[in-house]
Amino acid sequence: MRDPEPCRIKHTEDTEQQTELMEESEENEELSEVEEEHHDKPGEKPLSRSKTKNTFLKKRKANQSITCTQCGKSFTNKQNLECHMRVHNGERPFTCDQCGKSFTQPTHLKGHMRIHTGEKTHTCDQCGKSFPYKLSLEFHMRAHTGEKPFTCDQCGKSFTQPAHLKGHMRIHTGEKPFTCDQCGKSFTQPAHLKGHMRSHTGEKPFVCGQCGKRFTKQGTLKAHLTVHMNEKPHSCSECGKSFSLLRSLHVHQKTHTGVREYLCFECEKTFTTASSLNLHQKIHTGEKPYKCLHCDKRFTQLGNLKRHEKIHSREKPHTCDQCGKSFSIKSHLKLHMKIHSVEKPHSDVHKSSSLESESSLE
Repeated sequence: MRDPEPCRIKHTEDTEQQTELMEESEENEELSEVEEEHHDKPGEKPLSRSKTKNTFLKKRKANQSITCTQCGKSFTNKQNLECHMRVHNGERPFTCDQCGKSFTQPTHLKGHMRIHTGEKTHTCDQCGKSFPYKLSLEFHMRAHTGEKPFTCDQCGKSFTQPAHLKGHMRIHTGEKPFTCDQCGKSFTQPAHLKGHMRSHTGEKPFVCGQCGKRFTKQGTLKAHLTVHMNEKPHSCSECGKSFSLLRSLHVHQKTHTGVREYLCFECEKTFTTASSLNLHQKIHTGEKPYKCLHCDKRFTQLGNLKRHEKIHSREKPHTCDQCGKSFSIKSHLKLHMKIHSVEKPHSDVHKSSSLESESSLE
């Protein structure tokens, strides 16, 4: 079996110029063949350049009738069609000798190899960050220009990359194609699945340089760093409230705009964030993934588990500044504070008294 020939299909913007040059070269070669064919016939005058061009264009148009029977896409030659068919038949003859990943085209393999070599030839002239691909740099530049050309026709949200729009559309369709093989949980994005897998492996690759604390997600580390920085550079133009993270500001702004783009397909309730929707959906599924190691009690939220575990650890980090009494849960301290306040509704005092008894038992 002969080795698969390279395909001359444009695949990324990196090779666009090279492809155009190849096509121009091919066109000139074909044009010369047409001229030669007519010139060599005895008793015939050589065709003019314009007539030769017309003959060539008719020939090329005829070649464009090569169509894929699977999807109807047309190609200029059989070689390109054969290469395209790999999309349908799953054939990936070009394999990376470093990691075993396979590709349909040799140029795709060549681009992939930059992951292993660390080659980053495309540099941003704004911030100096480098990228292995020209297209990656172009996407990055939109962070500086603010350009978001890919817009959702359902809710109007815009994105810098088509892949981000594609992932976002799954919020509207409810599609979750990425499934955990450990617990069966599904996700809209491959990155979300990758992050989730760390809950099974216990991997925490993101480390705080200030205190050494480790995290499973980079976003969680970024949020944690604000504890050390205590900076809130992102302000809401509506109410002036400030936030340490830009995404926190974006979430907050939805309280002003009323945009609730995340829909629960079970009860049609809407939410401003994906995390709020995921948390809500556990009501329908009954899922309680967070288990106490001391008593096997399970919880829907990690925060609830951590709060519960303080009962076992006897930790009481919440202290009353009036009398020095400590509590394991912040809400218990808030309720206790009503004892010291001027107003003491009977029901609240009764609850506070109950907490006093509970506290003595802790």
